[in-house]
Formats: sequence, C-alpha cells, structure tokens
Amino acid sequence: MKAFVNEDCIGCGLCEGTCPDVFTIGDDGLAYALDEDVPEDLEDDAQNAADGCPVSAIEIG
Repeated sequence: MKAFVNEDCIGCGLCEGTCPDVFTIGDDGLAYALDEDVPEDLEDDAQNAADGCPVSAIEIG
C-alpha cells in the first residue's frame, strides 16, 4: 500500500494526529507521507487518516 498527499492539502494536521508514523506536517505547514510505502501494520491507521481528511488530499492505494 502507498500513501500520497496531493496539492489540495490545507495542513490541518488530522492525518499526522491519526497516523504520525506515516504522515507529518512539513516546515511549509502542509502534510506529507514520510514514506510512500505504508507498513502493513499501519495500513488501517493510514486509511483512517485518508478517510478523515477534510479536503480528501490523501490518496491511498
């Protein structure tokens, strides 16, 4: 599974709060995936972060 944060990100921090081992807020205030490849044990948390994103900026696949 891969995670990607697209240009629609508003930097609300929900993803980092939900799954900090996969997502982080950068110096520019926007979210980024720490690594595109999501570890198997974090897939549910990453999906929850994507589902909770208020602007649907997280792509999981």
